[in-house]
Amino acid sequence: MPPLKIASLLFAAAVGLSTVAGPAGAQELIFRKSTTFKMLTPNDKLATYAIDDPIVDGVVCHYTVPEKGGVSGMFGVAEELSDVSIACRQYGPITIKEKFSQGDVVFAERRSILFKRMQIVRGCDARRNVLVYMVYSDKLIDGSPKNSTSAVAIQPWGATNEAARCADFVKN
Repeated sequence: MPPLKIASLLFAAAVGLSTVAGPAGAQELIFRKSTTFKMLTPNDKLATYAIDDPIVDGVVCHYTVPEKGGVSGMFGVAEELSDVSIACRQYGPITIKEKFSQGDVVFAERRSILFKRMQIVRGCDARRNVLVYMVYSDKLIDGSPKNSTSAVAIQPWGATNEAARCADFVKN
């Protein structure tokens, strides 16, 4: 096979594997901010995205990830950094649509072609009636301790004085 054809196939594979949406569907880009200047290729950036929890109405998580520029970033083959921050908030009445297990994946995205991915997972602090979201990056070979956590206290919303109890929806 000619080298150009191999390069084209690798590029197509990299673009196809760059994002794997979880049950929530695709993330929504809020904004990007350049962090370094590169003369002829894209700049390195920080990008902030929003994800709605697929089974918990009324909760949104915003997370910020670094995005590499340069030649490898331009072609989608850069191994992205594991640094990710997350903030989740209640923005309406919380309705939990189905039971879930502690640590269920809300969203997952590849951060390199094969070896690294970022995940947002959900849990319930039943005693305090708080939904807990954690974002972390896992790497097949070295692992990655980079993580961030956000908590959403389930509060009554609007005219009702009742709030959902996350403990009622946790699978045993």
